[in-house]
Amino acid sequence: MTQDLQQARNELEEAAKSADDDDVRGDIRETTDALADYVMGDQQPDHAILDTHLNTLRQARERADGTTETKLEAAIEVVEDYRETIDQA
Repeated sequence: MTQDLQQARNELEEAAKSADDDDVRGDIRETTDALADYVMGDQQPDHAILDTHLNTLRQARERADGTTETKLEAAIEVVEDYRETIDQA
């Protein structure tokens, strides 16, 4: 479970490194930090929290291009797959 979030986090770290836009980079880093909290902590995200993060990533993807867009897409897919494995409240 946390392996999926760690994988998404790794993709996001690469996306942040390649981002040309400071706003896109900021959105990516914010989500990367949140995923790090879930990976390292005891708290598990729920559907609503993941939806918020996914929305942020999708908006960043729309403003990104090249490697950044590709890495964001990969991270989004991993988070979406992870989201399907958790129980909905």
